[in-house]
Amino acid sequence: MNSAPPLRIIGELINNAYARARKAWEARDVAGFQHLAQLQAAAGVEYVNLNIDGTQRVSVRVPEMLEFLPKLIPAIQAVSDVPLSFDNPNIEYHKVALRVFDRTKSRGKPLFNSLAASREQLPAMLELIRTHDMRCIVMASECFRPDGSTGQSLDPQQSYATVKRFADLLITQAGRSLDDIIVDPGLAPVGADTYGLVNIGLDTMRLCHQDPHLRGLHFSVGLSNFAWGTPKGIKAQLERAYLTLGARVGLDYALANVEANSTPLPEDDPLVGQLEEALEAGRALAGESVEEAGFRQAAKIMELCTPYLDL
Repeated sequence: MNSAPPLRIIGELINNAYARARKAWEARDVAGFQHLAQLQAAAGVEYVNLNIDGTQRVSVRVPEMLEFLPKLIPAIQAVSDVPLSFDNPNIEYHKVALRVFDRTKSRGKPLFNSLAASREQLPAMLELIRTHDMRCIVMASECFRPDGSTGQSLDPQQSYATVKRFADLLITQAGRSLDDIIVDPGLAPVGADTYGLVNIGLDTMRLCHQDPHLRGLHFSVGLSNFAWGTPKGIKAQLERAYLTLGARVGLDYALANVEANSTPLPEDDPLVGQLEEALEAGRALAGESVEEAGFRQAAKIMELCTPYLDL
């Protein structure tokens, strides 16, 4: 690409993985959620993502989420006109969210987060997107298999085929344009990525960008997955370095923390080149297995992290 597209952020702070969101959820503190929405709106996010599902630290039942959404969504829309991203694999979550979402109080379309090959009730999800004039995130990390089953994409061609299939479904069955489609190519923890998944994601974006029939769709990643398990002192910098590399191949959205990791590093930052070198080391050479290359990539990442282990 000649120039990187501007990066737009889907703010991820309303997520029980974060302490403030978890505290607000446990207290059903609407004002706490409003604060998080306003904070992200002030930082210029394109969307505020609503993910109130459970995590390792807190258990959340589906009925609890469905009961709280009619209180949460109007409260957030009362303090911000930033469009909302509804983030859950359960279609009932989206139905309840859209029932109380007021389009007149939003400066843009709501976002369906996310479609994937393995989603139950996929046709009904497409209809929901059509009826409510939504944009959507498509997970390219899952593929449709010839036998009718689904599974993880293990090479860029599988991911690319998934993107083409979803683009066709969304255009023909949900009345969407390519501008309404945001592809998530997948992003694994880079230090434990022994299957080359980070490179698969980057290569998927390259393939899609080269296809003239897909020009106009967008790309996003869940950025906080990338540096999971790395030392605190380098975590956000690694994530920002990935944004710089991703932007080269079309990444123009990121589900990210506006307080930590939502700004790409400059191209001339040494960490960008070091990360690029580590990822290239993760590409299998002739006669090598994917795992052998993956362990070489992990070793390179460990070298980057070693100075930060005691910080």
